[in-house]
Amino acid sequence: MSTTIAGRARFIMESLAVAFAETVHAAARLASRHAGGIHTVGGGSLNALLRQLSPDGAGLPVLAGPVEATELCNVPMGAYKLGLRGTLEELRELVVRAHAPVCYDRRRS
Repeated sequence: MSTTIAGRARFIMESLAVAFAETVHAAARLASRHAGGIHTVGGGSLNALLRQLSPDGAGLPVLAGPVEATELCNVPMGAYKLGLRGTLEELRELVVRAHAPVCYDRRRS
């Protein structure tokens, strides 16, 4: 491991990408399903290096965003619970239309 701050930061990002990959693949195995990708939300979805290391390491595309996922999900879920608007599928589609995630794929060697 590097002793520079940049080297340590890179090591942390690479470690997170490996952890994402291992977790997604383990969950897919446990569910007897194929992992189609990784969806990151919140602050981690803003990190450009992490967004690229994740698909490179996992061999899966990464959808990044929305950053404010908690708020964007709490409001429609509250509306759903109160019976104010649509089905869960319609509310999810509303969030995706308003804050479409960005897809990052593996870099080609």
